[in-house]
Amino acid sequence: MSRRAAIALAIDVVLVVAFVAIGRRNHHEDEGLSGLISVSAPFLIGLAIGWGATWRRHAPFELSTGAQLWACTVVVGLVLRRTVFDRGIALAFIIVATITLCVFLIGWRAIARAVFTTSEPPGRE
Repeated sequence: MSRRAAIALAIDVVLVVAFVAIGRRNHHEDEGLSGLISVSAPFLIGLAIGWGATWRRHAPFELSTGAQLWACTVVVGLVLRRTVFDRGIALAFIIVATITLCVFLIGWRAIARAVFTTSEPPGRE
């Protein structure tokens, strides 16, 4: 794995865990680290499957890579949450998870592109 891909993967993992931590805090759920891990697990598995399945690892900062990872994280995460981890997936949760993970997994890539790309090559004005 390239250094850029490792950085992107680390950012994705942090943001998925942050999504879960924010949700747990908003719902006043505090089971410590084990609770955070158990609730994060289905989405982290979805993210890992997305990273394994995507052919875009050579372009980890591309918006299309973020979109593929987002879709896999949400779909696999919700399915696993319901079937394997036996936790609820109310419609409101599906909507919040879908929107939040979109903003997180695609949004940071959009910000990175805006910050680190310029319209003109260096040296031209």
